[in-house]
Amino acid sequence: MTQPVPGDSASPVSPSPPSTEASAWNLPNALTVGRIVLVPVVGWLLLADSGSNAATRYLALGAFIVAAITDKIDGDLARSRGQVTNFGKIADPIADKALLGMTFVGLSMLGEVWWWVTALVLSREIGITVMRFVVIRHGVMPAGRGGKLKTMVQAFALGMLILPAWSLPFATEWRRAAYAVLVLAVGLTLGTGIDYLVQAHRLRRTSPRALAKRAVREAAREARRSAADPAPRA
Repeated sequence: MTQPVPGDSASPVSPSPPSTEASAWNLPNALTVGRIVLVPVVGWLLLADSGSNAATRYLALGAFIVAAITDKIDGDLARSRGQVTNFGKIADPIADKALLGMTFVGLSMLGEVWWWVTALVLSREIGITVMRFVVIRHGVMPAGRGGKLKTMVQAFALGMLILPAWSLPFATEWRRAAYAVLVLAVGLTLGTGIDYLVQAHRLRRTSPRALAKRAVREAAREARRSAADPAPRA
């Protein structure tokens, strides 16, 4: 029997390995997008009647809680279903920042959170987001455990402050507890921001792209050294 030769149409062709990257069109990413859509809804309800309407404040809290819960659900679904995507790694923290940032601004407009706290938190969040895009050519930086804890504590603090404390029988104690959690959230915001800077610096030095560029520079340096110091002739 004749053996098929390379290039012959009868030659067996090895099938290409199936792509292992999950499609961006999945339920976890849909929940992330839904969280982004809820951002203006929370803002509108929070600021309705200058924040003095208890009913709309409770509705704002409900929408905020729904949006915050999806942050936990989409991450768990993506990991359990093997649907972690680069889109999700980037969009998930952006959705969190949009929701929490808008709420910080809204509460500052109502005079319930100091503007310097909002400015500090937003500066950190925007800076880290920009840094993610700067280093994305070296690799995607997913949200770490510290970042998730920071987001959770921020969400607790903001949820407590969205609640119309004046409608509660223990309003003073509630506001004191809310501000205590807010102080903790600010501390975590600064601490995790420093940690992300360290991670970004490490990624820029150890990524395959960085190592390849370093190898090229070393080879060029070695070539120049050899040209400047040729081996003696026999």
